[in-house]
Amino acid sequence: MIVASTLSLYVARVFSFFMMGMLALLTLVFSLFDFIELLRRAAPRPDVSFALVAELAGLRMPWIAIQTLPFAVLLGGMFAFEKLTRSSELVVARAAGLSAWQFLAGPTACAIALGVFATTIANPLAAAMFARADQLDAQFLKTGGGPLALNGGQLWLRQGDQVLDPKGIAIIHAYDVKLRAGQLTAGLLSVMRLDSADRLLERIEASGATLDIGMWRLSGATVSRPGKLTDPASSVRLPTDVTVGRVEDSFASPDALSFWSLPGFIRELDRAGFSSIRQQLRFQSLLALPLVAGTMALLAAGFSMRPARRGGVGQMIASGIGAGFVLFLITKIAEEFGQSGELPTLLAAWAPAAAGMMLSVALLLHLEDG
Repeated sequence: MIVASTLSLYVARVFSFFMMGMLALLTLVFSLFDFIELLRRAAPRPDVSFALVAELAGLRMPWIAIQTLPFAVLLGGMFAFEKLTRSSELVVARAAGLSAWQFLAGPTACAIALGVFATTIANPLAAAMFARADQLDAQFLKTGGGPLALNGGQLWLRQGDQVLDPKGIAIIHAYDVKLRAGQLTAGLLSVMRLDSADRLLERIEASGATLDIGMWRLSGATVSRPGKLTDPASSVRLPTDVTVGRVEDSFASPDALSFWSLPGFIRELDRAGFSSIRQQLRFQSLLALPLVAGTMALLAAGFSMRPARRGGVGQMIASGIGAGFVLFLITKIAEEFGQSGELPTLLAAWAPAAAGMMLSVALLLHLEDG
């Protein structure tokens, strides 16, 4: 139908204008708050310049834009639909017999397309810039010993045993681990080598260890085997496919990894024995972002297309904003349960978006059909 398609394109154009304007505004506002927080953290450090703080804030802006995208769709959509309703354009369209679903197809498609763009194209750029910002932050602003310090300086690894049993595994527990200048060292290291049937083949206790390319170099290592005397302390080389970069990335924020690199990185973490729950949740959240954007567009329409002559428009818009924040809180709570392992990552990432979609569709059905 030519009239419906023309009207849908017009509504989509108005919706996109307000949505992109709101996205730019929210990004600037939240980036300003982030910049002020960075200035506060840099104040006790005379070696940190204003230019460095500005660079940090600028590098984080694309990440902030993706984080605020659902709110930009909601608020921009509400302003757009309220404008079209106040000017009676949508009222006339509906009086002419057009269903709300016909002229909402364009705006919803625009929101979903923006979500797809943010996930597939904008996210890799934002992740690379966020990773650089994280490195500068750790180098100049953070005072702690890094993520390994938060883990008590201990590190657990699991790798395939490449010598005694190709189908077996080697479980490594390192103490007093330090990451400096791309080199990983451990004060103490314990290795348990198991065969494919999980039987103990040997146990290695080392007083020091360094991770080099393709191997662990163990010093003062004693080797114990079932039914045999313990070998005297010596230097031992243990082949490994674990790299310093992989250890560093396993502690890095999932936001510093792009959408396209996350699946392979998750497989590497699982193979090395690291927990990949945070990365899995981030990947599923990025996959769900287009659905979240479409949900926010429909939610905006449901709370802002009430005719002005019926009154209560301000109350409806306030209710829409409140519903958006409630959905945001539910999403964050589900993420916390997902990170703790209490909820499957699929459910934690997709359930809030699906629930919001059902709420918005039910609201529009009530608004359209009574």
